[in-house]
Amino acid sequence: MMPESKLTSAQPQAAAVQVNDMAVLGEQIERLKSRARLAVIFGGDKSNSGGVVYQTRNTRSWKSYEAVAQDIAASLRRQGFHHVDLMPDDMRLGDRLRRQGIHLAWLNTGGVQGYNPAAHASAMLEMMGVPYVGHDPLAATTLDNKHSFKREAVCAGIPTPAFTTWNMARGPFRPDLNSRFARAFGDYAGPFVVKPVSGRASLHVHVVPDVASLPAAIAQVYGATDNVVLVEQYLPGREYCIAVAGPIIAPGGRLTRGSRPFTFAALERVLMPDERIFTSMDNRPITDDRLKPVDPRRDAKLLDEMRRLGHETYLEFNLGSLIRLDLRADANGKVFVLEANPKPDLKKPTAGVTSLVSAGLSEAGMEYDDLILSLLADRLDFLFAHRRGAVGHLVELLETPNLFDFVRSPAPDDPQASLNELATDLNLLALNTSINALRTGNEAVNAGPNPRDQAPDIKILKRSVPTK
Repeated sequence: MMPESKLTSAQPQAAAVQVNDMAVLGEQIERLKSRARLAVIFGGDKSNSGGVVYQTRNTRSWKSYEAVAQDIAASLRRQGFHHVDLMPDDMRLGDRLRRQGIHLAWLNTGGVQGYNPAAHASAMLEMMGVPYVGHDPLAATTLDNKHSFKREAVCAGIPTPAFTTWNMARGPFRPDLNSRFARAFGDYAGPFVVKPVSGRASLHVHVVPDVASLPAAIAQVYGATDNVVLVEQYLPGREYCIAVAGPIIAPGGRLTRGSRPFTFAALERVLMPDERIFTSMDNRPITDDRLKPVDPRRDAKLLDEMRRLGHETYLEFNLGSLIRLDLRADANGKVFVLEANPKPDLKKPTAGVTSLVSAGLSEAGMEYDDLILSLLADRLDFLFAHRRGAVGHLVELLETPNLFDFVRSPAPDDPQASLNELATDLNLLALNTSINALRTGNEAVNAGPNPRDQAPDIKILKRSVPTK
């Protein structure tokens, strides 16, 4: 199956624009490989000295995701990025970013502790002015809080199972007295799914048979999370998932732009005989026998619906990075969106063990490194086009001559001329660097005469920089 972003012969003008557009973006990425300093950020451990000021509860089950961060960093290095650091997401993150001179971060963290932890790292980066690959704070916390996501989905016309919430801070749950519960479920008597509003890997998720079983299940989930509890209608049909990312992808390492969000990894999650919902990956690793690609011929209508829901979710929620949409069918086969995972597992596939996202890459003509490049390229394209004021330092990296750009092989017929040319280029580079340093220093002076007011105007010399 070819990537759905591939252009058809009926789009010659668009194709010409795309080739030029992607060629420019590809050249920018190539130049950043030797210049930009990247940080892949994973979940910090609150028990480490200096990680937090005071330890609090984790409303969201904590995991470092460091192993996956290592996979992402290794992929970036394989693709030519010279400077890639791994950093934990904790209160020392800002100092680490500053000391290492990080230009761009990749968020692979669910947070450290407290409420709405999925948004903490992106909020800090926004405050510090460090651009990143990942969801903005509003999107991250909306997607990670299932009840908030489902409420917006209802407003957007995206189908989701009937639901309500309860906060045990208001006292024990009394379904017989709860008007919101009655409005949500009417005469539906069960079964129900009871789960945290913010969580991961299907932890603390319970299927209960009837209304009478709800108070105890809600109390159990609240005891584990100290947070609002979600009660949802149980759907008895098949369970699916599909990944959705931005329109720029890189099958075979070649950048292409589609006309809409890119959907891939359309899979059925195979339930074992003892499972009513897909069990936590912490308890049962995701192996090949637990997944089945949605057949584009036999299940064409289903696949179209999954893709439609993926496109609508990505656009309605104004997303800027990868999500995994989890879906479930009712008894009649109608598909409903359960949740949108803002941090799907990006584990590099190994023998027999994979992730729900990576398992579908081959169907899209992509490998793991292609996916990592796709996510990076799509984010950079958005930042350069729509957030240029937030990435001025990246633009400077692209425009400032690099020492290695001047190193050329001497011409065999005139080595002395080549050496003279190289020496001239290096002198120009040194002059530009000195003048930039002077200007930077002047900006920090709060009093006294400005040296530029007392010196003749100096024009920065520029030479054409060869492009590769």
